[in-house]
Amino acid sequence: MQANLHRRIGIGRRPVIIVIALVALGAGGYAISRAFRKEAPPPVVVVPNTAQPRQSVPVPPIPFTDVTKSAGIAFTHQSGNSGVKLLPETMGGGVAVLDYDGDGKPDILFINSGWWPGELSKAPAPTLALYRNKGDGTFEDVTSDTGLGAPMYGMGVAVGDFDNDGRPDVFVSCVGRHHLFRNVDGKRFMDVTAEAGVGGAGEIPMVSRDEFLKWKPPIPFGSSATFVDYDNDGRLDLFVCHYVTWSPAIDLSISSTQEGLSRSFNRPQQFEGAQATLYRNVDGKRFEDVSSTAGVQVFQQEGTSATDRKRAAGKCLGVIVCDPDEDGWPDLLVANDSVRNFFFSNQPGPNGTRVFKEIGESRGAAYADEGRPRAGMGIDWGEFASRRPAVVVTNFATEPLTFLEVTKSKDNKPLFADSAVTVGLSYPSRAALKFGTVFMDADNDGRLDLLVCNGHIEPEIAKIQATQQHAQPAQLYWNTGNKACFYEPVTAAQAGEDLFKPMVGRGCAYLDYDGDGDLDVILVANGGPARLLRNDSPKDNHSLRLDLRGNGKTGNRSAIGATVEVEANGQVIRRMVTGARGYLSQSELIVHVGLGKADHADKVMVRWPGQSAAKTWENLSAGRVHVLTQE
Repeated sequence: MQANLHRRIGIGRRPVIIVIALVALGAGGYAISRAFRKEAPPPVVVVPNTAQPRQSVPVPPIPFTDVTKSAGIAFTHQSGNSGVKLLPETMGGGVAVLDYDGDGKPDILFINSGWWPGELSKAPAPTLALYRNKGDGTFEDVTSDTGLGAPMYGMGVAVGDFDNDGRPDVFVSCVGRHHLFRNVDGKRFMDVTAEAGVGGAGEIPMVSRDEFLKWKPPIPFGSSATFVDYDNDGRLDLFVCHYVTWSPAIDLSISSTQEGLSRSFNRPQQFEGAQATLYRNVDGKRFEDVSSTAGVQVFQQEGTSATDRKRAAGKCLGVIVCDPDEDGWPDLLVANDSVRNFFFSNQPGPNGTRVFKEIGESRGAAYADEGRPRAGMGIDWGEFASRRPAVVVTNFATEPLTFLEVTKSKDNKPLFADSAVTVGLSYPSRAALKFGTVFMDADNDGRLDLLVCNGHIEPEIAKIQATQQHAQPAQLYWNTGNKACFYEPVTAAQAGEDLFKPMVGRGCAYLDYDGDGDLDVILVANGGPARLLRNDSPKDNHSLRLDLRGNGKTGNRSAIGATVEVEANGQVIRRMVTGARGYLSQSELIVHVGLGKADHADKVMVRWPGQSAAKTWENLSAGRVHVLTQE
């Protein structure tokens, strides 16, 4: 049977789009099952290439070395593979960087999934894995000692000091009941989910395997999450993404078999959507669900009549805290899979409250350049050039990265426009199935590079598409600073082979685990071992590292939402302290700024959340971490 296939072939800086056929592959927005229907191929449509080819820009050496084993990290993600391909089994997992014990060295928390009911007798039961940084280049597994050894079907993670006691707490989004862990004295974690009221509305039923596979009531399917002080009251609130309305019976009721192949993972279009949840921090101990009143529930009416059913419009996988309108109130951008992306604009509400209004379509954030939904996975935000912020969204195979650059309208409102082609990301990013992503300055030249973690959702994809593989190499794009094309793909010639070894990639994060002033990388695999890659770039460039600490009264202690402006050697660099970023993951909260050849920053200005005036520090030296405290 003839498989249908959409392909886009890029020439120069503008892609020539050749529609060969229709593909549908798995959870990334296309179903493999449809690829085997006998359908007449659509006509070939060719879009002329009007752009001029560009010269490639030489990339400096940015070598990364796999130090996973020597660093003592032995985490392997368990997907809970049931043999019947339930959708959650191909979507995890995440990773977070945090200094849980306050010793100034970043620790690593890996999020695990686990066995389904009826298989929990398998030993050992998968759990989270917390690795403490010993400060000598190695880590030790302290999961059991810190109280994080409880089994759960984990997906995403968010880190923030929700009780303002100076220690980072941890939220884990799950299939089933979510979990909130309070950091106690920097030594152990206590599960305070029930008291805090953030577990969500549903659990995985503890039944036999056969009963579980027949279970019809929806089970919450959490994905990415982030802490954010959306009302600027000094207490961190919590935003939790949910993917689709899911249960084993719903999943297995959908036919996804192909001739000669086993069952494939279903696509998100075959499921109802789900609503994100916003929990408002009431008093540093308890949260209240304000999703409806605060405007983060988005509905789509099925027909034109007022009586037609409304359904959840979102299929959320990634979320990032940002401030595109620069008004000091944190906004949220959400990556959705197979439906439009959301831009939640933070606006005044009744009686002095704050609410979100979803305005992605009117502001250009909902779609990429072709004006249709893509299969959004991970998301990040950053200023890739001076005063040029953008949001990047990872998408399914055959879809390029979405790179929404932000400009301002005449009334000073943010406008988003996809510039993936002009910045050089469209063609080289198209083939891979992209999940995790982070903006990071890999070579300390002051410009944000881009890391993407890749891996297919379908283990048998190579039987269907010879050009695709289950395990795929990560990608690193170097920021050239050249307006003709800002991003250049980094190859093994510049970064070494270790970074590009194929894996079924999902979450990723950055940190400076060895304290040498450059950013190292963590890559997480679905159903496989995680990797720690040490950045061994030449030390020609310097960096400035800023540990921002809110006062816990007018500003949250984690300083999430704070903006930083660094002046060094005539260059102005802007960064924002966000919560989680990418896909199911969170990088270190320390603000890392490459200074190039400058050995100090002339001036550092910090605008704390909820404050219009900036605090200024001068002559901060490179090569160290500076603790900047809100008064």
